[in-house]
Amino acid sequence: IILYLVSRKASLKIFSWGYLDNITAIGPRTVGSPENEVLAVNYLLEQIRAIERESTDAHKISVDIQRPTGSFSIDFLGGFTSYYANITNVIVKLDPRNGAEYAVLSNCHFDSVPNTPGASDDAVSCAVMLEILNTLSKSSEPLQHAIIFLFNGAEENILQASHGFITQHEWAKSIRAFINLEAAGVGGKELVFQTGPENPWLVQAYVAAAKHPFASVVAQEIFQSGIIPADTDFRIYRDFGNVPGIDLAFIENGYIYHTEYDTSDRILADSIQRAGDNILAVLKYLATSDKLAKSFEYRHGNVVFFDVLGLFVVAYPARVGTIMNYITAATAFLYLSKKLLQPKTRGNIYIKFFLTLISWVCTLVTVLLVAVFVSVIGRSLSWYTHFYVSVFLYGTAAVAKLVLVHTLAKKFFYKNTNEQYLGDTFFDASLMIWSLALAMITRMGLCSAFICMLWVAFPLLAKLMIHKEFSQKGATMKFVMMYMLGMFVPYLYMMYLSWTVFEMFTPIMGRSGSEILPDVVLAGFIVVITVILSSYFINFIYLVKSTKTTLITLTTVFVVTLILVCSGIFFPYSSDAANPKPKRVFLQHTTRRFHDLGGNVVKSDSGIWINGFDYNGISHITPHVPEINDTIRTPCEEQAPFCGLPWILPVHFMFRKNWYLPATEIFPKRPIHFKVLSKELMPWNSVRLSFELSGPSHMSLYVRPHEGSALSRWSLGDGTPVASLGGDYFVFYSHGLQATPWHFWVELTAPEKHPDGIVSLAIAAHYFFGEDQKSPQLYALLERFPNWTFSSGWSCTYDLFVF
Repeated sequence: IILYLVSRKASLKIFSWGYLDNITAIGPRTVGSPENEVLAVNYLLEQIRAIERESTDAHKISVDIQRPTGSFSIDFLGGFTSYYANITNVIVKLDPRNGAEYAVLSNCHFDSVPNTPGASDDAVSCAVMLEILNTLSKSSEPLQHAIIFLFNGAEENILQASHGFITQHEWAKSIRAFINLEAAGVGGKELVFQTGPENPWLVQAYVAAAKHPFASVVAQEIFQSGIIPADTDFRIYRDFGNVPGIDLAFIENGYIYHTEYDTSDRILADSIQRAGDNILAVLKYLATSDKLAKSFEYRHGNVVFFDVLGLFVVAYPARVGTIMNYITAATAFLYLSKKLLQPKTRGNIYIKFFLTLISWVCTLVTVLLVAVFVSVIGRSLSWYTHFYVSVFLYGTAAVAKLVLVHTLAKKFFYKNTNEQYLGDTFFDASLMIWSLALAMITRMGLCSAFICMLWVAFPLLAKLMIHKEFSQKGATMKFVMMYMLGMFVPYLYMMYLSWTVFEMFTPIMGRSGSEILPDVVLAGFIVVITVILSSYFINFIYLVKSTKTTLITLTTVFVVTLILVCSGIFFPYSSDAANPKPKRVFLQHTTRRFHDLGGNVVKSDSGIWINGFDYNGISHITPHVPEINDTIRTPCEEQAPFCGLPWILPVHFMFRKNWYLPATEIFPKRPIHFKVLSKELMPWNSVRLSFELSGPSHMSLYVRPHEGSALSRWSLGDGTPVASLGGDYFVFYSHGLQATPWHFWVELTAPEKHPDGIVSLAIAAHYFFGEDQKSPQLYALLERFPNWTFSSGWSCTYDLFVF
């Protein structure tokens, strides 16, 4: 009891709701806007000064405002280069009174994407950091190391502010570890989904300190595989600062992430309290750890980690996991070898092995065909608002197919075979599959192999305990109970992990682009989980007398659900005020001008360019706004980089279906100013073109060398041009307030004769805030969109030049 009270005393007091409410009350905080650069910054400084006035003598608080300018290249979203000017960071250092040589960093970002209040992403994390700063500063207990609180002002601009801090700020040199606070959803538990790299002691720190753990190396390996089209400041600190860290993110209710519904009232106090307790405890642990000072000495290998129902975390070095996995696999192979060495048994196990694999493949193919059919008839995402639909549709189809294949095998191939013998050999076949998977995944170096280890170790233990019951009659109840007990641990953990996976991935399917069939992805997940959960229960199909009732029930549920889905009764989106699940649509009122080599405008047009963020495109919107239909699909301007379209990011490969509704020309009050400063002939037949560009806070630069030319160097990043997917070059540019004109140069090798020029260069200017953001025509169109959409709109211009 005393230990519990002491631990509670050290935890964060109930969160001060005012911080979050006041930050989000500012409104959308887009980089370059007064809301982000002035109002949010002033509010943070005001609160920090108030905290400083009430701090104890045990600490020293230093505050700095950084406005860095810089450039870097990144392989995110197919690869592009980023340039930023005069963006904003608010940085606070909490030092022990006598100072400290080393520090731990806590990072949040106060900027938001356009048209959203950004409560979860990431105002709540900044509010928690303010509360942690307040709590620690009032403590009379001095810290061993400093804690740096970075209130990052340009994360949504693809990690620019963190790059400016870690590469340019003097305090960055003292940082030995970091905690990054992010969001992929609104509230709930905050998941540790990345650690390291290769710093097991950080995971151990989280295990020792976190009061409400929620962590998984599976999430880490999924995220780092690139399957999820997202990234965090973790990458910047890891790649450009060579600093190890922990990445946390809220994952619940990702349906309203990056929408207007991401408001402070949707984040429960329990979620914030939980996050505050965890982060405070881990920061305090790191700031008093002897290992922090020599963190680089503890960099040795990866670590396997996973929480058990949120109660505690299991963590051990990956090399230990490798040994455990191989020992487990070897034990299973040793058990199986006794039967495989017997000629009669060996053939039967191999047949069962391939029959099991065939049943899995048949199940996957069948369910995916159903998913493709549903997508082709225009009923994709029917489960988006009603998740149970996916279970009734794809889950029942998967189970029914598995049962059917084995029922047919039992009837036609094993009609006169002893049931207990069949059950025994099918168990061994499943064990062989899992053992092979365990060995192969371990050989690949994936820490997630621990899942296979659970599915080998516990079933094998159960089999050894009830070996006699497999071949004896009259002990059915005892056999079933012991068997289920042996499966309890892997089964329970797999259900828990499946919940986490679906919690993360289902909302992502509503913003995954027009090229991915979300039903196929979700159906694939369901089949995989069904196969895993049923792998050791296939033998029961051969032990029971009949599966007729099971098959009829499953087939009935599947057919009824399929009919209802085809009828359109399950509408994908919801405008429910308490739990909205909107369709995301982006609209850009665009004016485009295409110039020739002489600078003359050879083509110009204006329209509202429309992108639906999911596979359904605009099919559900057409009945409400008839002029938006498939007759206005956007044509690709083949001669222009990125099809002559004003992409804010190089995501063209994710959104190949878009629409262009003719509209009036726009005339921004802050148009771009672009001019050539010089043209220089360089050695080795190269040409250097220097430019000056000024305009709104967000611009995209696209470069396409003409045939025979090549972009060899430029003044961006590390000087080596990085091509985007498709071969064109993309530069994402942003600036804060009072930025000077952007000067840059590109250097190209060119053929001796180039009558059509050597390079096409285009600039898209994006107006995300202020009087230029939305034209009257765009406003009027947005008003007509149904209330189950989140339609984010802004104005932009696109200018193409040839040199």
